[in-house]
Amino acid sequence: MKKFDAVVFDMDGIIFDSERATMNCWLELAEKYGIKGIEKPYLACTGTNEQRTKEIMLEAYGEDFPYDTYAKEASKMYHDKYDGGRLPMKKGVHAILDFLQYQGKKIALASSTRRQTVVNQLRDAGILDYFDEIITGDMVSHSKPHPEIFLLACEKIGVKPENAYAIEDSYNGVRSAHRGNLRPIMVPDLLPADSEMEEISETVLESLDDVVSYLSEDV
Repeated sequence: MKKFDAVVFDMDGIIFDSERATMNCWLELAEKYGIKGIEKPYLACTGTNEQRTKEIMLEAYGEDFPYDTYAKEASKMYHDKYDGGRLPMKKGVHAILDFLQYQGKKIALASSTRRQTVVNQLRDAGILDYFDEIITGDMVSHSKPHPEIFLLACEKIGVKPENAYAIEDSYNGVRSAHRGNLRPIMVPDLLPADSEMEEISETVLESLDDVVSYLSEDV
């Protein structure tokens, strides 16, 4: 088995199929209001916090773009559709959490989403108690790709970053983990791994089931 002390998970696109769910809400809004080319700026927002997401959208559509109004409507649409345990989980979530718990490894979450949303979604899915620590976007000053969120997660669970794997789907998330000296495993979601991601990730795998197999391999 690989030698490590902890795994720090991203949430959106890794634990839940929420990146796709959120994008579908924005696509619906774009059709309703005639917003052109929403996919490209949306994908640029993956792995970032609310403030950086707004900046990216204003950069794409101009300072007069009513982002707050649209974001509020998209959020309501999302919660109406997926709250109460209806948010689909990614394949292999229970398998990897059970594996890590059985092996006695620390389990943390480092998500750019605000804390209350994260806790609610994990609780509704019945997996909240697996996590030793949960670090969220409203607990740090810097958004991914800055490493602050991963470094704080490692500090809270008492492990050195170099002894922790980080499981991420977004480019900004992988960059964040790499800059924090964690060992990034990329499990792509909406965007495939490019040459940069392949270079800075320890490995790129298709699913969390594959991550379990990888971590189980002899050194």
